[in-house]
Amino acid sequence: MGQTLRPTKFKDVDLNDKFFDSLKAQYQEFSGWFLKKAAEPAYVIDDDIGKGIRGFLYIKVETGEITDVQPPLSAKRRLKVGTLKVNARGTKLGERIIKRIFDHAILEDVSEIYVTVFDTHVSLINLFKRYGFEQKGVKTTPNGQELVLLRSFETLANDIVRDYPLMQTSGKAKWLLAIKPEFHTDLLPDSILKTEDTASEADVPHTNSIHKVYIAGLSLNRMKRGDLVIIYRTTDIQGKAYYRSVATSVCVVEATYARKYFKDADAFVAFAKDHSVFGEQQLRDRYADGKPLYVAKLTYNAAFVKRPNRGALLDVVGITSQPKWDLRALSDAQFSSILELGKVDENLIVN
Repeated sequence: MGQTLRPTKFKDVDLNDKFFDSLKAQYQEFSGWFLKKAAEPAYVIDDDIGKGIRGFLYIKVETGEITDVQPPLSAKRRLKVGTLKVNARGTKLGERIIKRIFDHAILEDVSEIYVTVFDTHVSLINLFKRYGFEQKGVKTTPNGQELVLLRSFETLANDIVRDYPLMQTSGKAKWLLAIKPEFHTDLLPDSILKTEDTASEADVPHTNSIHKVYIAGLSLNRMKRGDLVIIYRTTDIQGKAYYRSVATSVCVVEATYARKYFKDADAFVAFAKDHSVFGEQQLRDRYADGKPLYVAKLTYNAAFVKRPNRGALLDVVGITSQPKWDLRALSDAQFSSILELGKVDENLIVN
């Protein structure tokens, strides 16, 4: 369970856990502040090696002017990352936490996200900057000076990762890409925050990462960087595809590769292991089996609120039954229709 962002309340978190020692050392007021937040929601990552805590996240919506930073931030609806600490140990936990922050930002319909962080936390700063945060000022307190990092949803960097989870659709090719049900849940869990109630365990999938590696036997090289992909989960019951095969989510292509890109099995494993559904030995076996091997790296931008089934894709969207729906080109109109049926937040779409 050490990969799960578990929703809880401050009062149910052990402030005496050694995990918080570094925060107490950097922020003299931390313990008093923490106790005052008793009834407020937070996320905890439990340590999967020993007892205790491995990560902690507190976020809140603010609407007024931010005057305790220089230069001040004008009044806007924004999400503040109040507290974030994670002992990542080389895993993708930081990426999962960033995704959860973005999930809340979209749910709350904010204009921007901001966080203050000491410049000694280099890896954390680099993580935020990777996903479009920029330094916009400083915050000076008795504890020292922190950097103010801000991510705006009102401007684009024209970069797939730095603009995540926003998607540019104009001039981009669109695709329907099939995935078998036995792989779908692990690779592309339903990441929708259905409610603001953080006590809802169902809203917190354990494999909630931003980047996904899709491995196939069919050529994926028709897809190019920036293309948009509707993920289509095939039926789990033979002969019931009309009702049970469903479109589930939308991704953006970062890159596609063929086997020859990887110089050996080690290179293939290193590339795929953190973001695919397969374990290391499965990846080695797949590399060694001699069958056609293609890989797509995708960003996982949005899970559908409603999942249109094959019947709706045929009868409403107008996709023909042939050619086969393994990797199928979509028109702009078909793509837009699927997003509308899926009730994807229109704020994610940039035309």
